Amino acid sequence: MTDVMQPNHLTSMYDYPHTIENGQGERLTFRRRVRTPVGERVEGDNLVQPGAGPPMHSHSFQEEGFTVVQGRLGYQLLGGSPQYAKAGESAVFPPGVPHRFWNAGDSDLICEAYCCPPDNIEFFLTSMFDAQKRGKRGRPEFFDAAFLAWRYRSEYTLFDIPRLVQKIAFPAIVLVGTLLGKYRKFAQAPEPRRS
Repeated sequence: MTDVMQPNHLTSMYDYPHTIENGQGERLTFRRRVRTPVGERVEGDNLVQPGAGPPMHSHSFQEEGFTVVQGRLGYQLLGGSPQYAKAGESAVFPPGVPHRFWNAGDSDLICEAYCCPPDNIEFFLTSMFDAQKRGKRGRPEFFDAAFLAWRYRSEYTLFDIPRLVQKIAFPAIVLVGTLLGKYRKFAQAPEPRRS
């Protein structure tokens, strides 16, 4: 049983539905937040074009799940072999488990998705998708990506970026970006979850 939560500034910064696109073949619509027996979660759906999908990453505190509505979902755990799911099948990634997913078919992949608990997933992905649209060669805009990855490092780990870059370069980039006034737009950014 789930109870629909009315959006407000305490549970979400956004009105529902809230759709984001990254300009690289991914569209995600956050539909609602609900209470479940195991806690709050955000639900939505995504559309992924053939070959598109996020890089290897993990959510420190969140379970992420997908149920395929149309198409073929490819997914992989760090160090594991690719696996696939078709319409009606699901893939669930527990907290802390590095994973990636992509459209492994020839037509659009459509999935119902959830993330539990929501934490900062809406803000993080909205901001990162926006940075990706403004970036070059499919990469997020440099300063914004560094800010988001550094600020929310306790919640999300990006495995395609070398650890040395994340630990040394990102703080330096964020310092320069702060001095240049590039982060005023993030003045209302929610605090990262620490534990």
